[in-house]
Order: sequence, then structure tokens, then C-alpha cells
Amino acid sequence: MAKTDKRLRVHFSPDNIDITVREGEGLLKAAMAAGVHINAACGGNGVCGTCKVLIKKGQVESTRTEKISEEEYEQGFRLACQSRVLTDLVVDIPVESRLETAVLSRETGMVAGGVEPAEAIATGWSFNPPLNKCYIELPLPTLKDNISDLSRLLRGLKRRCNISNVSVDFEVVRKLPQVLRKKDWQVTTTTLVKAVKTKADRRKPTMINIEPGNTSQKYYSLVFDIGTTTICGQLLDLNRGKVIAEGMAYNGQIGYGADVITRIAYSQTPGGLKKLQQAVVSTVNQVIDELFAQSQSSVEYVGHMIIAGNTTMTDILLGLDPKYIRLAPYTPAASFIPPVKANSLGIRVGKHVYLFVFPSVASYVGGDIVSGIVGVGVHQRKKLTLYMDIGTNGEIVVGNSDWMVTTACSAGPAFEGGGIKHGMIAATGAIEDFEISPSSLEPEVHTIGGTKPRGICGSGLINIIAGLLEARVIGQNGKFNTDLTTKRIRRGRDGYEYVLSWAHETQTGRDIVITEVDIDNLIRAKAAMYAGCQTLTKSVGVSCFNLEQVIIAGAFGSHIDIEKSITIGLLPDIPRDRFIFVGNGSLTGARLTSFSTDLLDDARKVAAMMTNLELSERADFMNNYVAALFLPHTHAGEFPNVTERLAELPDSKSGRGLNT
Repeated sequence: MAKTDKRLRVHFSPDNIDITVREGEGLLKAAMAAGVHINAACGGNGVCGTCKVLIKKGQVESTRTEKISEEEYEQGFRLACQSRVLTDLVVDIPVESRLETAVLSRETGMVAGGVEPAEAIATGWSFNPPLNKCYIELPLPTLKDNISDLSRLLRGLKRRCNISNVSVDFEVVRKLPQVLRKKDWQVTTTTLVKAVKTKADRRKPTMINIEPGNTSQKYYSLVFDIGTTTICGQLLDLNRGKVIAEGMAYNGQIGYGADVITRIAYSQTPGGLKKLQQAVVSTVNQVIDELFAQSQSSVEYVGHMIIAGNTTMTDILLGLDPKYIRLAPYTPAASFIPPVKANSLGIRVGKHVYLFVFPSVASYVGGDIVSGIVGVGVHQRKKLTLYMDIGTNGEIVVGNSDWMVTTACSAGPAFEGGGIKHGMIAATGAIEDFEISPSSLEPEVHTIGGTKPRGICGSGLINIIAGLLEARVIGQNGKFNTDLTTKRIRRGRDGYEYVLSWAHETQTGRDIVITEVDIDNLIRAKAAMYAGCQTLTKSVGVSCFNLEQVIIAGAFGSHIDIEKSITIGLLPDIPRDRFIFVGNGSLTGARLTSFSTDLLDDARKVAAMMTNLELSERADFMNNYVAALFLPHTHAGEFPNVTERLAELPDSKSGRGLNT
């Protein structure tokens, strides 16, 4: 249907927000314009079913898809991405379709890294920020000493602060005469040094700002992890070397798709790249506002920004076309981005503030991984380490101070709750833990926030499948044991399923189930991650059993159960004390780099020493992947402890272990 000039009112509840749109406007687009967050994992292609809404009043143009049952369609449920506005509307966003922000509070305590594990934090660096402030009292010019204002300033900078060989931004020169005379030649300079390739290279500072009077006690840095789902930020006091505020928000791009491939595709639509860039910048500005509200400081004293993100998120933030990231031979626009003025991107900081972007390694191994490696100090130790950031695009690094090999695994959205019948991101009401009685096969579910369940998040999915496997409700092929006597196992629209919560126990008013299709999606996701680990370790002549340390990074990784993750074959079956959680490793690296020029240099060094493996080009990866499509694995020798434990667990039907 073509759009007309007729204006229609759309009311969204429970947000209680109205917006006026043209007749024929897409309902999802209208919601995004109104600032109403609706889950849209597939970017509006109608294949995920997460943007389900209830039309309470009015009419839309929409056809029923397989994601909406006949009963739901009759009740007025539609997919927002497949609906166009025909009349004034009253639209209700069901609880399972909302993108709530309250749950982010449970992440922010982890965002700062808190007290990072001593065995997984960079060492050997001194507190020497790349940003430096210096207060100078200059002698007044006379007829005998009438050198230029800039020469007087540079002379004073050398004498007072021992800083020489300085380049100067033109903006400093432009305002120099007024600033010098405003406080009787008492000024504070801000200089910034950039990374060098080797320690032998001479570091040349740049004067980026000058302020009247003494502001040397007020200088801050902003650091960000630009994630596909969330954006995390910290405000750093560079005088005290500490975090003074932290915040997090859902990436505004989430309405355009849940993963980088969907967003790259959207960027190729008319105006798509600009919309995505504006969305992420808007979120960054939102977090900045939150940081300064918390700290009661002023943004005018920010002198530096550092961001870490995957290659796609970084390119979109910078307004670079990410098209060729997804096309063979998978080439990003640049691996090393020169510092850029942050306000030129729309970020609301001073004109003098430079943005440093962590270098990337490849199209799917970005600056967030480089930052994580720098932050946890893998490049500083001989210990053979596996670094994992588990997610839709899981990144893996194997190595130590001598060498590193890295790759990215396209695990799919299951770890984020995508592709799961009742899957959802980790928000209030998401089932995150699960226990099952071996005798009655009755479940006990635990949700984020302790509320009634409304879906299943990624960590909950792992725990559910591990529990069902241990209770013999499913076999190692992921299929249900239909011989068991329980009303929980039944045939549904998508084949056999297990009822986790009955309708009257949920927020949605519908049964929440786990289906064989869901289990298969999780098996394929975990198989991709484990096969990636196998392929990477074997490529350098070692095995997973040789790993001396496994570092698990990322918000998702911080909430998974190690034992249950090993049970399903996601993580290697090695001694459990070798596993370390580091939370947001990407943000840790960005923070430490803001504190130390040594680590700023290390970022370039780490990116340069990483060898990237394209798994799509390796036949052994596919063999490893197929072998991992089993719980925990086709080859019992890969998981000896799990295999032994499963064999000893009693059968739900006979009460006997597999070995009896």
C-alpha cells in the first residue's frame, strides 16, 4: 500500500506514547520514531516473530504469518514489522515483546570490572594517561619580550611541564589570544599523545585545548564498549585514576536487527547507514548524559574518548560503509583508524576531544577483542590461554605472549534468546535457571528479577538443556524421550516440546515451552563455538586439554554456569579451576588504556600479532562442527568427565544408571 498525506494517530501502551504518522506507515517504524522499544531480532524481515503486538483499536494492513497462530490472529495479534497503519490505532506491546531497561542495572555492577581477578588483568604498566593537563603561569609580554602568544605558551610548557616538541591543533591557535588574557596569562593546557608502533618511536604530543585559569584538577576520559546489543560506558577521573560513573543502555540499532549481518544488510537500504549511525550516536549521548548526571561533573572537562567494538559496530559508528565485511574476501574499510574528532560524529563533547578506536584484526574479529586481550594481559604471559567472548558472533583467541591465533564463529542468535520459540534477551522475567526432579520430572524455574516467567534467555537455555539431559528427558541427540510418563512432554506445533511453565504461571498467559527445534538451535550454536575452539587449538598443534587458562568475557559469559556449559559441550571438559570470568573485558581494556600510554601502544602490538583464521575456508572446522552436534559431543573422549557422570546418573524411567 502506498503512503498518503493523511495523518493518523497511533497510541502505544503501556508506554502511553502517541505519535502521528502518515497512512500506510510501517508500524515498527512508527514505534521506533516514537521511542517505543519493540524486540525485532530479524530487523523487520518477519522471520523471528519477536515484534508481536496487539491491535486493540483500529486497523492495519497485515497478513498472518507462521509466527502468529490462528487463535492469536483472531485476538488481534500482528507482527509490527509486517503491519501498515490504515486508521488511528491503539497498540499494546505485550510483555514478551518489550525491550525493558531495568535489567541493565544487574549488568552495571559487572561493567566496571569491579575487582578483576588478579590472574586475569594486565600488569607491568604505569599510570601515565595519554591525556595530560598542565597549569602554567606565563610572564606578561613586554617590548623586550614580545614573542608570539604561541611561542610564549610553548616556552612555558617546556619550562613548567617539561613537554617539548609539541604540535598544536589550529583550534587552540584560534582562541589563544583571548584565553591567555582572560586570566592574566594563567592557563591550563591539554596535550594528547597517540600510540606508537615500537618503543623506539618518538612520541610527539599534540596540544588539543587551552583553558583560562587552573583546571588541572578537572580532566576526564570517556570509555565505551559499543556492543551489538548494549552500549556500556564509564567516566574516568584521570587525576585519581578511577571510575567515577558507569552506565549502560540498549544499542539504539537493536530495532534494525539483532545481529551484525542484519544491520549490514539494513545499511545498504536507502538512508540505512545514516539511520544506524544516528541510532548508535544517540545511545552514546544518552549514556554520556547518564554518566555526568551520576558524577555531577561537567562534560566540558572531558579531553579524550576511547571506544572498543566489533568491526561492524565500529564502522557504523564512524559512518563507514560495512558492506564488504560480509562479502568474500571479507575486507573491512580499515584495521587501524586514525584518531577522529568525536563531535564530528555527533557525539556531544567538546570540539577538542579526540576519539581513539581500538584496532581490529579482521571483519569479524574487532577492536573489542583486541581491547579484551590487552585488558586481561594475555599478551604479557606465557600461560597458554583461551579467550572467549560468547555470543551471536562468538570470538575466540588462543595464545600467549609469543603468539596468538584468533577466529570468529557465527553461532547464531540462540545465546541471545533468538531463534527460540519463547526466547528473549536477558531481561526481567527471563528464565535464567532451571532444576528438574529426576523422579517426577517436574521443573523449578528461576527468573531474572524473581517475577513470573515470560520467556527464556541464553543462559537459561543452557541450564534447561543440561538439566533435561541429566534427567534423561532428552537424549544426547537432543530428542525427547516420549516414553516417559509426564504431561510436561507433549506434541506441539513445532514437534515435541516440554512445558516449563503453565499459562497461569506466566506473565504472557500462555504456556512457556522448550521445543526440539529450540534444542537443535542451541546444539548448533554450541557446536559452532566448540568446533571453533577445536579448530583453533589444533591449528597450532595443541588440544583443548592443553589449555592452562580459559578466560570467558562478555555480559552473557558472566551469567553462564560453567558445569552446565561443559555438560552440553559448549566449553572444554578441563579442570574447572582453569576458568575465569572477567565480565566486560572490552571495557576493561578501554579503561586501562585510558590510564596508560604503555597499554595504548600494546593495542597496536596485539592487533598486529594476531593471526586470523577464516573458519569458512577450513574443511576441518566443518568436520569438528558435525562431530559437536551431539550432547556433549559425538566423541566421548572429548568430554571424559561429563560422559562418566552422565553414565552414572539414574534413568528417569528405570532408576538405573547407563552403566548398570
